[in-house]
Amino acid sequence: VQLQASGGGLVQAGGSLGLSCAASGRTISTYAMYWFRQAPGKEREFVASISERAHRKYYSDSVKGRFTISRDNAKNTVTLQMNSLKPEDTAVYYCAADPLYYPVGRAWRDMNYRGKGTQVTVSS
Repeated sequence: VQLQASGGGLVQAGGSLGLSCAASGRTISTYAMYWFRQAPGKEREFVASISERAHRKYYSDSVKGRFTISRDNAKNTVTLQMNSLKPEDTAVYYCAADPLYYPVGRAWRDMNYRGKGTQVTVSS
């Protein structure tokens, strides 16, 4: 599975952005999907997860209530809707896929498929 995140950009604090992760090569319908992010000078961290049929979702405490993960298996895409953005949300956002569902993800290096990121910058 090849994954490519898109939709990043520059937004003011309090604004919204929607990220998309497009998959190619095979269907993602049998994979749990994840979003991670990496801020400058920090380690890559888990953001959100969604199970294969979207029955289960989990969010990091820092984004809970503001971000929403969803998926469209027919379109082979996963989205991350980000609302009420804060400057501390500034990071490169990445998507990943794994055949197993881990609510809080695994170490980035252990994710089965890892995509390229998209930059999100939130100005104060």
